[in-house]
Amino acid sequence: MQEAIDQCVFLLHGSGPLLVGHEDVIAYTKHTGKSYGVFGITYGGYNESNWPAMKVILSQAKFIYFRDSLSLERALNDGITSPLMTLGPDGAFAFNLKDEERANAYLAENDLQEGQFLCCIVRNRFTPFWKVKNVPFNEEKHAYNESMKEQDNTDIRQAIIEVVRGTALKVLICPEDMTQMELSKEMLLDKLPDDVRMRVVWRENFWLTDEALSVYVRSAGLFGSEMHSPIMCIGHGIPAIVCRWKEQSTKGWMWQDIGLGDWLFDLDLEGDRQRIVSTVLQIALHPEEARGKALSAKAFVDKLHRDMVATVQRELDQVCSGRNE
Repeated sequence: MQEAIDQCVFLLHGSGPLLVGHEDVIAYTKHTGKSYGVFGITYGGYNESNWPAMKVILSQAKFIYFRDSLSLERALNDGITSPLMTLGPDGAFAFNLKDEERANAYLAENDLQEGQFLCCIVRNRFTPFWKVKNVPFNEEKHAYNESMKEQDNTDIRQAIIEVVRGTALKVLICPEDMTQMELSKEMLLDKLPDDVRMRVVWRENFWLTDEALSVYVRSAGLFGSEMHSPIMCIGHGIPAIVCRWKEQSTKGWMWQDIGLGDWLFDLDLEGDRQRIVSTVLQIALHPEEARGKALSAKAFVDKLHRDMVATVQRELDQVCSGRNE
């Protein structure tokens, strides 16, 4: 590690819900005095304005790209003064690792034809880590999850029903984290009418991201209450709907920023919940139109990513030029 630090000329912090490596960045600058920049983070969701060191370390960055415009607005209001602060999408839009072999085998095993199924993912308001990690059970968060799970899943479940009954598509219910298979079986699969369940596939076992992406890109689209699976879909031109709630950070707002506001739903608002079924059906019934919308968003994200990389190149050129002098 010391050799790498000695040889490098610039530190780039990647995407995250905040500057997750802030302690490492502080140590890096303290011991090296070298420059750093930040790609695609959310700001404000963890009350960073109350951390004096966070304001200092962000202000000293050569650039900060925020993955949603509300984060940028908060940073400006908090007095962060990095010389370049602007919108820069999450790095997961560029995720391209695939496992074609596993994906094709899974699709064949479950009779899912390319372009003939939608993916659906649901989650709890608070991830129940105590079910998959060695962490204490949180009674308060569990009780809140239980109290909200019907509201949060009713319209998504109805969308599955309408898609199966109103189109030729199937629906694949799949997870983004290990706690979601149990929830999706309880709140989606087990509550579906018999005629609908015949054309719904429930992913019982967890999968890794490369296999998941290889399945997503063969689907007609994705809907549900997760974030990074939709990001990966849009990164490959696949339509994707995001449902969110007040317990989350402002990361979901990036859908508004990249031109997909019609595919962003706040599950705390009844009006938004009432639009979910019709929007999912629109994607199912008009796949070419939906794909075109997804591709437009992808093109916008790709341009911003190129701009971000160009900024890094300029910083590297300046550092190397200074060394040569």
